Amino acid sequence: MNSGCNIFAGSKLRALLLAAFLTLLCGTVAAQNYPAKPITLVVPFPVGGPTDAIARLIAGPMSKDLGKPIVIENTVGAGGTLGATRVARAAPDGYMIFINHVGMATAPALYKKLPYDPLKDFEYIGQIVDVPMVLLGRKNFPPNNFKELEAYIKINKEKVTLANAGPGGVSQLCGLLFMSQEGVQLTTVSYKGTGPALTDLLGGQVDLLCDQTTRTVPFIKEKLVKAYGVTTTKRLASLPNVPTLQEQGLKGFEVKAWHGLYAPKGTPQAVIKRLNTALRAALDDPGVKARLAETNIEVVPSSKISPSSLKQQLQSETAKWGAVIRKAGVYAE
Repeated sequence: MNSGCNIFAGSKLRALLLAAFLTLLCGTVAAQNYPAKPITLVVPFPVGGPTDAIARLIAGPMSKDLGKPIVIENTVGAGGTLGATRVARAAPDGYMIFINHVGMATAPALYKKLPYDPLKDFEYIGQIVDVPMVLLGRKNFPPNNFKELEAYIKINKEKVTLANAGPGGVSQLCGLLFMSQEGVQLTTVSYKGTGPALTDLLGGQVDLLCDQTTRTVPFIKEKLVKAYGVTTTKRLASLPNVPTLQEQGLKGFEVKAWHGLYAPKGTPQAVIKRLNTALRAALDDPGVKARLAETNIEVVPSSKISPSSLKQQLQSETAKWGAVIRKAGVYAE
């Protein structure tokens, strides 16, 4: 009786081992032939936005390196979580990948019922770019520099309005961090994107806005808005006369609209490696470099264009912004 059970158990074990071997073999063969068809790159934000622009910029050179087209699909809604959910539930074969910004790190704190886990439901391909931010004021706002801004806010904090692009937007995060470090609560005004928020700042309807350099540098140079400080650790080449917020007293103040490339959890590592190689080729493309420089976007150092670096970035940013969001008591619908 026991002998029969042992034989049965051995047969069952052999079957499981065989199945595992065949799965590994098929996965290896698939990875070796990858890609065999077009790849879908999901962008969780509207056409024409900063993330969409970055995706379309790298898609061409990546397609050339891979030998197959990359098709952009904009899956918009819920602050980027609809697109993320779609990719998290996709087949882990490398034919659907995903680009997202810092919103990948803020979603767990912002949404009480998130249908995916950013840290567990994806494979990491690599970081892509960093987009610096600038704290701006309307043209006729009384403070002319950061010290004057701090003094003005202390006296008039109930009257000062701070615009943002809505829950989870980098502009909102920048505003939350600013208010936290200054120890004030300003009147926040949320928009559906930084486009309309910037329009109202230019029109004088709101007082302050933290926005990306991709749009704001021309307005700053034309003195259509006031620049109180950049959110990077070093001054920007495009705005050499604008101090960082750190050097003006806000220690550790750093906000960037960093972007990363992801795939569904379980995607073979050989496929991830191939996608990483294509991403590196795209970011090394002279045309891509020139276009990014024109729009004040920084390609991350080569060491950061890696799965491990993106994983570390997501982990640290999730902890950082989770604390800020929970302290502010801000949640998305």
